[in-house]
Amino acid sequence: MKNFAMFAALAAAGLFAGFADRSYAVDQGQVQATINATFKGAPEDWRKRIEPDETQLVCSKKASDVTEAELKKVQAIEAANVVLPADGQFLGDWKNGEALAQRGTGGQFSDKPDTPKGGNCYACHQLAAKEVSYGTLGPSLLAYGKARKFTPEATKAAYIKIYNAQAVQPCSNMPRFGHNKFLTEAEMKDLTAYLMDPASPVNK
Repeated sequence: MKNFAMFAALAAAGLFAGFADRSYAVDQGQVQATINATFKGAPEDWRKRIEPDETQLVCSKKASDVTEAELKKVQAIEAANVVLPADGQFLGDWKNGEALAQRGTGGQFSDKPDTPKGGNCYACHQLAAKEVSYGTLGPSLLAYGKARKFTPEATKAAYIKIYNAQAVQPCSNMPRFGHNKFLTEAEMKDLTAYLMDPASPVNK
C-alpha cells in the first residue's frame, strides 16, 4: 500500500504522466483525498508536488472521456513549457547518460535530499543490446540515433522528448523530467547523448 500511495503521488505530480491503460473509471476526488491524507505530514516541497496540474487532471481521466481538443490543449501547454539550452547544444556525455539511465534513485519519499537522481529509463525501455532485463512500457530505443542518422533535428527532438514528453505526445506515460525539474539541463543533455552519440552502446 505504501508503494502504491507513492506511485499515486508521483503520478499526480506529473512525474509519471498518464497510465498505460486508462480504460477504467477513476474517482479523481477520492484519489486526491487519499493522496493528501497519506502525505499530510510531508515536507512543503513534497506537498506542492501532489497537487495535479491541468495536464495531469486531463490525463488522469478515463481515456474515452478525453476529447481531441483537450489533448491538443495539453500538447500546446507542455510545448510552451519546454526550455531549450541557452547554448544551443543538446549533447552531453553519453557515459554519464548511461549511468543516469540505469539509476532509479532520487525520487522516492524515503530518499535523502542528497541522493543522486536518475532517469530510471531501463524500467520502461530497452536501451543497449547488452541489457538482459528492461521494461517494455515504452518502445525499444536500440539504435535510436543510428536509425535517425544522428541528425541535429533528431537530436533536438530527443532532448525535447526527455525534457517534456507531453510536448510531443499528450498524456504520454513518460515522466516530464525537465518540466518538473527532476533532472538538470546537463543531465538531460547526457541522456540525449546516450541516445544520439554514435559511440554510445545504444547505437552499437
